[in-house]
Amino acid sequence: MKILIINSGSSSIKYQVITMPEQEVICSGMVDRIGLESSNFTYTTDKTKLEERLVIEDHKSGLVKIANLLMNENVGIIKSTDEIVAVGHRVVHGGNFFSDTAIINQDVKDKIAELSVLVPLHNPAHLIGINVAEEIFAKAKQVAVFDTAFYQTIPVIAHKYAIPNEFYDKDKIRQYGFHGTSNKYVSEKAIEYLQKSSKIISIHLGNGCSITAIKDGKAVDHSMGFSPSNGLIMGTRSGDIDHSLIFYLINTLGYSSTAVNDILLKKSGMLGLTGFSDLREIEAEAEKGNEQCQLALAMNAYRIKKYIGSYAAVLNGIDAIIFTAGIGENSSYIRKLVCTDMDYFGIEINDALNETRSKEIREINTITSKVKIMVIPTNEEMEIAKQVYTLLAV
Repeated sequence: MKILIINSGSSSIKYQVITMPEQEVICSGMVDRIGLESSNFTYTTDKTKLEERLVIEDHKSGLVKIANLLMNENVGIIKSTDEIVAVGHRVVHGGNFFSDTAIINQDVKDKIAELSVLVPLHNPAHLIGINVAEEIFAKAKQVAVFDTAFYQTIPVIAHKYAIPNEFYDKDKIRQYGFHGTSNKYVSEKAIEYLQKSSKIISIHLGNGCSITAIKDGKAVDHSMGFSPSNGLIMGTRSGDIDHSLIFYLINTLGYSSTAVNDILLKKSGMLGLTGFSDLREIEAEAEKGNEQCQLALAMNAYRIKKYIGSYAAVLNGIDAIIFTAGIGENSSYIRKLVCTDMDYFGIEINDALNETRSKEIREINTITSKVKIMVIPTNEEMEIAKQVYTLLAV
């Protein structure tokens, strides 16, 4: 069974074609900077690696180019779009509607659209990907895999807010959680590696950042909430703030609610603190002595440490912590800051192992560390393929 996985962002598409149940990736690639003056396009198979800079005006143009290459006489892997049995779509927010993977119909699309107000950077882009995929891969089953589904196991004591009950009962306002597809994948890999169900803290660090407490493979707490804006300091998002600040900005400083939302989601976080949103640039500037960048990195790590301490209490101990996603997998700088002076928790980092690079699961803790410090490359696309195959194979 050939499954096409589409992960549509606001200006990007990540894609893989995976054969199941073999879990073999036969094609992968990415389109970014969609709608800008130039886009980066990659297409990789076991025999071909293409990289182009070109103009891709919209998501439909990007998916058409992907489909054409998949069927290309020289570099393609299929002869017809009919060979794609299913298209799996990552969807960030499923709200209270979806606790599991779902075959997409109009009702599912309507609910994804309804939830777009909570994640305006994500769900609208997912809908575009779904609609275009339905047109191009007309015979394939379209399947949605929701990031929020992994967090349905978080108990009410953790996911309910201390506001009037009617908002929870009637309006379904509660913590939902995000990066669930990634966290499910890496936590299962950790349990497989450790050969036991464990108390795990998964730290997902990319442009969006979150941290999750996982016990015996199930999420029990998570740093993000009703929307993916709170918790850790992120690339452009502030993370945790005093909510009265919002009213101060509006009522005293005269900002509109739209402007405040824009500030907190698009102009804050590491960008607001340093002027840069790319952590590689921030680390490079910090190495040069830029004090704003040094402080921002220290603040970022401090926030993560606070959550580790909190989740150690929730789990009543820690067997392993996981670093994953772009920053978590590649930034030895951040990992070092987070794990330094954490020996009270039994967390001791090995500096030499921390500096190594690998695409495999690896430990970066000392021999005497009571807690495993693990770097696990995430693979949301593979997790989506597994969930799609499981749904269709029933």
